[in-house]
Amino acid sequence: MSHIAMVSIPFHGHVNPSLDLLRALAARGHRVTYANDPSWAATVRAAGAELRPYASTLPTDGGADYDTIAQLTLFLDDAIAMLPQLRAAYADDRPDLFLYDIAGAPARILGAEWGVPAIQLSPTFVPWDGYEEEMAPAIEAMRADPRGADYHRRFTAWLTEQGFPVTDGPAFMGRPDRGLALIPRALQPHADRVDPEVFRFVGPLLGDRAAGGGWTRPAGAEKVLLVSLGSAFTRHPDFYRRCIAAFGGLPGWHTVLQIGREVDPAELGDVPPSVEVHPWVPQPAILARADAFLTHAGMGGCGEGLFHGTPMIAAPQAADQFANAERLAELGVGRVIESATVTAEELRSTLLALTTDPAVADRCAALSREVRADSGVDRAVGLIEAALPTAHPR
Repeated sequence: MSHIAMVSIPFHGHVNPSLDLLRALAARGHRVTYANDPSWAATVRAAGAELRPYASTLPTDGGADYDTIAQLTLFLDDAIAMLPQLRAAYADDRPDLFLYDIAGAPARILGAEWGVPAIQLSPTFVPWDGYEEEMAPAIEAMRADPRGADYHRRFTAWLTEQGFPVTDGPAFMGRPDRGLALIPRALQPHADRVDPEVFRFVGPLLGDRAAGGGWTRPAGAEKVLLVSLGSAFTRHPDFYRRCIAAFGGLPGWHTVLQIGREVDPAELGDVPPSVEVHPWVPQPAILARADAFLTHAGMGGCGEGLFHGTPMIAAPQAADQFANAERLAELGVGRVIESATVTAEELRSTLLALTTDPAVADRCAALSREVRADSGVDRAVGLIEAALPTAHPR
């Protein structure tokens, strides 16, 4: 059928949200290629896609120790390095449609250059009517920093050099021609002010992952808690020790603790049988059977928690996680903690208060029904296929 090319960066939070969508497109008979770092080859193949490798310049830790300007500069540097590699990878095999992650925006440039439609797949919230005006103070403060001013100057110069009609960096990244928001509408700020002609909410796209395969709930576990700080900000052995102290001896509770790949389990000390420790876990599979979720409040985890109706304790680390955490509290399905200072006693009391509150249970159930009704891989596939050209000249 059609050749659909996906472009993303080598981070879980930018790859996982669209995997089931790509798998469904491949199952429909479309030829799916995926431009990403070679380290993601196995993941790409498992989704039924063909890897088109490019060498990413991004640090493997996601730039965990950098501030906002430094982070944005890393992504700009990667985009500049990515574009010629994409052009070479697809020059002799142009796709019928580009799908691109927000950090894979060079695909938008190629799409305009080659006359190929492009759809942004956003794993986080999207701009709303009035967004730029509301963000103006923060943008001006960034431009007042010499590093921020240089970032904006370089972004404009790069877009101008490519002959792209939009030369403002934030507008180029945030205002695509078309986009799919891979998040629940409930997590979108000012959802009623998002242009429905540009953005459609379709997430979270869990597909087969929603079925919960890949993890078995222990037979004797009355209740299950998943603790995960995601994939980038996981070097927190002291926090994990406090979690073990808080939950390890809690009657009836079984805890699944994901610690990332940078923490040696030996750093945790004695771990009771009621706590299983892993560097990485199949998160949706566990959430399908969990009674609570202690999360860093990344958008992917928040969406998966809402989908499964799981009450959440939010311990935000960076970026949009702070806003996500507050949103969970506003929705009545979560509590916010400070991971650096929260005590084991506070962790335990927060979990028990959250999971014994009937109002929280009611809100979790209602939002789960709402999210499941509004999201879906089939819906996203239909929107993408509707955007495909009717003819595919080569």
